[in-house]
Amino acid sequence: MIAATGATWGICAAATAAVIARPFRWPEAIWAVAGAAALLMLGLMPLPAALGAVARGLDVYLFLIGMMLLSEVARAEGLFDWVAATAVIHAGGSPVRLFTLVYVTGIVTTTFLSNDATAVVLTPAVYAAANKAKADPLPLLFACALIANAASFVLPISNPANLVLYGGRMPPLGQWFASFALPSVAAIAVTFLVLRWLERERLAGNCTRAVERTPLTAGGKAAFVGIVATAMLLLAVSALDIELGLPTAIAGVVTTLAVCAIARSTPLALLGGISWSVLPLVAGLFVLVEALDLTGVIGRVAQAIRVASADPVQASATAGTVLAFASNLMNNLPAGLVASTAVAQAQPPRLVVDALLIGVDLGPNLSITGSLATILWLQAIRREGEDVGFWRFLKVGAIAMPLALVAALGARIALG
Repeated sequence: MIAATGATWGICAAATAAVIARPFRWPEAIWAVAGAAALLMLGLMPLPAALGAVARGLDVYLFLIGMMLLSEVARAEGLFDWVAATAVIHAGGSPVRLFTLVYVTGIVTTTFLSNDATAVVLTPAVYAAANKAKADPLPLLFACALIANAASFVLPISNPANLVLYGGRMPPLGQWFASFALPSVAAIAVTFLVLRWLERERLAGNCTRAVERTPLTAGGKAAFVGIVATAMLLLAVSALDIELGLPTAIAGVVTTLAVCAIARSTPLALLGGISWSVLPLVAGLFVLVEALDLTGVIGRVAQAIRVASADPVQASATAGTVLAFASNLMNNLPAGLVASTAVAQAQPPRLVVDALLIGVDLGPNLSITGSLATILWLQAIRREGEDVGFWRFLKVGAIAMPLALVAALGARIALG
């Protein structure tokens, strides 16, 4: 029994480390699925338990499918390039104003399309805009990376990790705003001020005023309408306490088909541009977390949360902080899955659960290994010829994340 438990922990740790480090530059999904397969082949986990773990992620898969469709159709129709070019034009030759506009665009994109959309779609557009404006791209790219996490709890739809932590059953929208409106403002504002100060030298001087902006096509306009309509739909279903996955998937499919009809293009080309590997990645992580639960380790975490919850204020501050830093050791998606399972067992006060969500969403701003969105951001900038090493990111994150975390947790605790 002890040997089996140790082997399970070892496989889960190795698979999670490989997801973060990507040995041989193989996709993250390969390592998550390989870890899950190893657990099954070695008899460390029964097949029904693995299938049940995969099935529990259905709402998350549907949500991701819808968001990836919306993001890809917006990218293909040039919507994000148009938005980025518009930001350069309105910057009026000021790198500081351009930085601010990019940051605001990142807030909107993250809020209504999720942090992964900001990382995958907006980042290349911002890099192109920086080149056109002859501005230093790094402050703008950091703005994309950090706002993707800092704004990821404005709405339930802003981060797939939100679905994970709440097990697909989100709090009603009114309750969500009551819990997270003020902490979100605090996180966004503090992150902006810290990043603006840290990058002040790179933002000095002037940049090009005139930038060519290709007019939006009919398809681009339709994509914009589809995104706005999807956001309104998700706000409505969230207010009605309906799971978000299926409505998001339907909205993504409808928008894609409508845009393709208007643009007279085939959906097959769009489907080829989507990173479908994120789905088996998430499924594999669900299996790994279920395996940990079978060993009893998550039960111990749940017991610790249950005991600490005797003092909800202290428990929320501690739990949110611990999970924020743990997300950088094991990535926030598996960290959120562990926390979700522990919360389901411990049933702590809402203040503690909300603090855990803040930690799992905001914590990844510490390092490039913290979240899937940040890893995708790093891949995106590497394709553009830029790179940000672990220590370069950490120099920014070590200041921005803790300050924003204290502000957000403090705001949530103050609300009671």
